[in-house]
Amino acid sequence: MSRTRRTDEGQGRLGSTLSGLAVALGCVLFLGGFVWGAIVYQPYTVPTESMTPTIGAGDRVLAQRIDGSEVKRGDVVVFTESAWGDMPMVKRVVGVGGDKIACCEAGKLTVNGKEIAEPYLPKGQGPSATGIPSTTVPEGRLFLLGDERSGSLDSSVHIGDSSHGTVPRSAVAARVDAVAWPMNGMLARPTGFESLPGGVSQPGPLNLVVAAVIAGAVLVLGGAAYGPIAKRAGRNRGRARTSAGERALAG
Repeated sequence: MSRTRRTDEGQGRLGSTLSGLAVALGCVLFLGGFVWGAIVYQPYTVPTESMTPTIGAGDRVLAQRIDGSEVKRGDVVVFTESAWGDMPMVKRVVGVGGDKIACCEAGKLTVNGKEIAEPYLPKGQGPSATGIPSTTVPEGRLFLLGDERSGSLDSSVHIGDSSHGTVPRSAVAARVDAVAWPMNGMLARPTGFESLPGGVSQPGPLNLVVAAVIAGAVLVLGGAAYGPIAKRAGRNRGRARTSAGERALAG
């Protein structure tokens, strides 16, 4: 009996130690994930339907804070341009400095003469409501279009401006990674631009941030639950030993 009690006590101390470590590690992952996410990402609410069906009006998105120099074709970015209303807007980059943009003699948007597949457009809708005359994007600037081309106030609408509808890279504040509400998840990669020089951007660390938060929550809950479970198991073992002893005496 004394050996059994010592063994149970040793196992209990080891379990309590592991439980404490699990809770501590869980807190680090849980809180660290939130802090990491707050540093890297900025939430925005999209006010219009110009990016449907990718992003709907009123959707809450998570956008990775980046420098404008990191922007690539196909990115959905948050930017502010005084000539466009001086308020945060969300559009898709289809051209960068030096690109020749046109639409739509072949029924598709072309970048440097290459036809771009755009599966993110609304079904049955063409790549432009009015057409885009051939224009070259000045260096250091971006050409942006909404996915809902028929009602988007984008570069195609401002193409008659002195900047030919483009905005400076410095106007970009963030790149959208995911739609957080409703929970539509990560944005699909814009594969139509992959074959162009520079390729497309890779997703930010949002999946890792979410994984850290979930793993932390699991460890905290699991570690915190160990104490009550261990006590109940100990009582059950005690009752079992008592019953076994009573049967032995009776025998």
